[in-house]
Amino acid sequence: MDITRFDEARSYVAPKHFDMRSLRLQGFDASASKFAWLGLSHFLPGGGAEMDASPLEKLYVVLSGEITIELGDGTTHVLRELDSCYIPGGEARAVRNDGNTVATMLVAMPHPGPRP
Repeated sequence: MDITRFDEARSYVAPKHFDMRSLRLQGFDASASKFAWLGLSHFLPGGGAEMDASPLEKLYVVLSGEITIELGDGTTHVLRELDSCYIPGGEARAVRNDGNTVATMLVAMPHPGPRP
């Protein structure tokens, strides 16, 4: 078993994200998980992620605050505390914190390939 204590979790840089700080909770250098990784993202007011599509599916769970998810077709969905969503691989999405408080989101994704 691999345990990641929150006070020991390491930050990582998420490409195409802005005004966001993230911590790796499981996977990659945090644990031996081979099927997925788990991150915690803190979005500052006005922070988010650019519209982008990746081949990997994503699971989001909003733990606090509100997160707006915009899809490639222009539709938007506001996720509030304990709301979650699944984004299939290849589906374009943008993420925004339109509020005035920090929004925190749990992110789970499969590993992109063989573990380094």
